[in-house]
Amino acid sequence: MNKGTAIVGFLLCFIAGMGLMWSIDRSAGSRGEITAAVDDGQPWSDEDAAIPVSSKDPMWGSRTAPVTMVVFSDFECPFCTRVEGTINQIKEKYGPEKLRIIWKNNPLPFHKNARPAALAAETVFRLGGSKAFWKFHELAFKNQKSLTPANFETWAAEAGVDKAKFKAAFDRQEYMAKIDADMAVGKSSGVTGTPASIINGVFLSGAQPLEKFTAVIDEQLKAAQAAIAAGTKPEKVYAKLAAENKAKAPPQKDRERPQEDDKTVWKVPVGDSPTKGPATALVTIVEWSDFQCPFCTKVVPTIDELLKTYGDKVRFVWKNNPLPFHQRAEPAAELAMEARAQKGDKGFWDAYYLLWKNQQKLSDDDLLGYAKELGLDVEKVKVAITTKKYGAAIAADQELADDLQASGTPHFFINGRRLVGAQPIDKFKTIIDEEIKKAEGLLAKGVAAKDLYAEIIKDGKEPPPPERKEVAAPAPNSPWKGGERAKVVMQVFSDFECPFCKRVEDTISQISKTYGDKLKIVWRHRPLPMHKNAPLASEASQEAYAQKGNAGFWAYHELLFKNQGQPEAFSRASLEKYAEEVGLDMTKFKKALDTNTHKAFVESENSVAEKAGISGTPAFVVNGYFISGAQPFSKFKKLIDKAMKEAGETAPAAAKRPAGPVQPAAAPAAPAVPK
Repeated sequence: MNKGTAIVGFLLCFIAGMGLMWSIDRSAGSRGEITAAVDDGQPWSDEDAAIPVSSKDPMWGSRTAPVTMVVFSDFECPFCTRVEGTINQIKEKYGPEKLRIIWKNNPLPFHKNARPAALAAETVFRLGGSKAFWKFHELAFKNQKSLTPANFETWAAEAGVDKAKFKAAFDRQEYMAKIDADMAVGKSSGVTGTPASIINGVFLSGAQPLEKFTAVIDEQLKAAQAAIAAGTKPEKVYAKLAAENKAKAPPQKDRERPQEDDKTVWKVPVGDSPTKGPATALVTIVEWSDFQCPFCTKVVPTIDELLKTYGDKVRFVWKNNPLPFHQRAEPAAELAMEARAQKGDKGFWDAYYLLWKNQQKLSDDDLLGYAKELGLDVEKVKVAITTKKYGAAIAADQELADDLQASGTPHFFINGRRLVGAQPIDKFKTIIDEEIKKAEGLLAKGVAAKDLYAEIIKDGKEPPPPERKEVAAPAPNSPWKGGERAKVVMQVFSDFECPFCKRVEDTISQISKTYGDKLKIVWRHRPLPMHKNAPLASEASQEAYAQKGNAGFWAYHELLFKNQGQPEAFSRASLEKYAEEVGLDMTKFKKALDTNTHKAFVESENSVAEKAGISGTPAFVVNGYFISGAQPFSKFKKLIDKAMKEAGETAPAAAKRPAGPVQPAAAPAAPAVPK
């Protein structure tokens, strides 16, 4: 036997032996204790790998495990909860010497509690290491419906972290930058949703069955053995295989936002936004930004350098787009807008620079301190922040961003030409230089300097009109709420077993409260084929309507969504239990389900959706305007207000400015579940 063969044999025996020790150790303890296999030894880094990981990431398993699975996840995502059971099975099967699991944060914008939960978990990891992280992680997923700051503190303490230290670091958002960094890695790796698992560079999207994971892992174990046999050191196996597998994978399409377009001119109005530079400038740069966004910070010196280089030839325009997962961005925007109200554009720009300088310190007390430093009326600033005084103006900026497909921050239009992200200064200069020549040509043709920008964008691309769908009128026995004779009707095509339908219920409640009797909300049954229990649940809810009208339906509807996701939530016994709680005649109820009294009606509603081309849930039709998926309130408000204007109605005052931070309509929405 030669020396190389002996070394390979030793390594393989070592891995096998450690696997055996894992099996013995696991059987000796509690069956559920698989979170203890963590490695918080010396700092290490695989930053050179296709998907970079390091000791700065929570890890389960051995540093030198031949297979590395990087999981991009979201504590509020129901599909992430589902895949956790599969991941636990994988841990059981392979053990920590064959497999290591790395956690990366990818809180989705439409999950309002996901970013705070990610921050809490990251804080626990920094204070208590991987073992504490995985304990917190277990508690967070186990209590996914209760992701609150108070619970975060409790779970942190249960994970062995000092409660006071946790609260102090969490309140300061001390480790928020790591979450943004994780998301940036995910984006560059083609991650557009959760859960997403990348196994030695092999991409697996969604809550796949166990067999899908084991097939990839088994293949990678063989590849790792071959790499080690060829002389690759165990700690370098991941970087080698990840690079090879990523190279073999088909290119990922960017599904989140339009690609940088340096030729198409969009019609981008300046409006009443804060500006630097003259209105007669040859080039106008409009930026949508967020005071808490780390990528926006990076581009501030670039903009300053451009203004210095080009002087009066360039005008810079600011528009607000505080992203929902940056909880301090909207209050910071309120401060800047109030500074402008008190001291004009100079006041705004003074606040602008002070906020960037102190981006990690944006608490209410911090903001009021900056107000004092800026010489503002502090009490007025406090009122502006508390009442969201500029909420309507901020929402208008965000709606315009949505129209222009300007998702994410920072997002620029240079004389109407799109440039996405914190690009190098040369990217800006290339477009600016081209636009200066174009503008000088227009001046030579007699266009007045004050009219230059308007002339440049006058034929610019405008957003497409909202999608429309023709839908058959609701049947007389369709449940509804709101104004019976309202001129605007929102039809809700939904499925009681669909997690996205449950998610949008809070938004529907907000819509109902906001518009009251000026809007009629009609329920249309759309149980999808993949949800085997949904049809009978629809029939049961329709029987509640038959017995007790709208009140009976909505009470039963609430119980169905409240219990969705629980074991046996839609079993026959559970449907009967809900009926008893609502006070239905149980003899009639049982007979209706036994004989499928409402089956034909539910199927006819499904046919209406299919004929209209509505293939997923939730879906909404507002006076013919179509909305797909669990969209934020701002999306609905925009179309409902449009429909009201067309119907000769005035939107209620409460609808003018949503109470609370406005989600940017450009943020990726929860998809409608496909048929």
